[in-house]
Amino acid sequence: MKQIPCALTIAGTDPSGGAGIQADLKTFQELQAYGMSVITSVVAQNTTGVQEVHHLPVSMIEEQLDAVISDIPFQAFKTGMIATIEMMEAVSRKVADLNVPFIMDPVMVAKSGDPLIAEEARQYLRETLIPMTTLITPNLPEAEDIIGWKVETTEAMEQAAKQIVHEHGAGAALVKGGHLAGKAVDVLYDGDHINTFTAERIDTGNTHGTGCTYSAAITAYMSKGESLPDAVKMAKDFVTAAIRDSFPLGHGSGPTNHWALRQERVL
Repeated sequence: MKQIPCALTIAGTDPSGGAGIQADLKTFQELQAYGMSVITSVVAQNTTGVQEVHHLPVSMIEEQLDAVISDIPFQAFKTGMIATIEMMEAVSRKVADLNVPFIMDPVMVAKSGDPLIAEEARQYLRETLIPMTTLITPNLPEAEDIIGWKVETTEAMEQAAKQIVHEHGAGAALVKGGHLAGKAVDVLYDGDHINTFTAERIDTGNTHGTGCTYSAAITAYMSKGESLPDAVKMAKDFVTAAIRDSFPLGHGSGPTNHWALRQERVL
């Protein structure tokens, strides 16, 4: 029997559907990976920002992880919002022995600027979680938070990616240049080679959930056995299409279109 590719996301929710667990599961489904989820925090947010956050008890996060790990094998997993040291400790214990790709989207702040991770948890993330990753996918503010200096050019992105790998222990780093002017350039460093991925910059304000969607797409492709550079390239194409055909929904930054690559267009 052919193996069914399975992917797990460990993250917070977004009731408006554009980011977090909801965006991850939509992405997995679109890319034909069987999606599973462990919820860390219930977040009241929408296209305008975050209104409230309720963290689940650590014991419940552990129970969810045990339920999935003990029953359905998955070929890759990702993390998104893990807001406290206690949550990070629990997740790191449960995934330490998993021999599958671990993609980390180091969610620290929402696109609106609202903080999503406790300040004291950031050091734990740097010291304990990052060394466990196959790939970490920081945007520029997140990369700057990790390395401690300003990233303002593509050359600096390369240096940041190398520092995250060599000094913080990540298996690979994908530093995303969406905050820079010009074309949308992302830099991947795997410890040996630099790969650069470039796409058109799309003039739209509807970019809610792009980081979640991008990292989920990488996770889905890796669950299907794609190499890291190929997974990133295909995920970049996926998220670029999702932004190009994004939805003008809500009163803030609208969501991306997770079905943008389908042959049959819904809209």
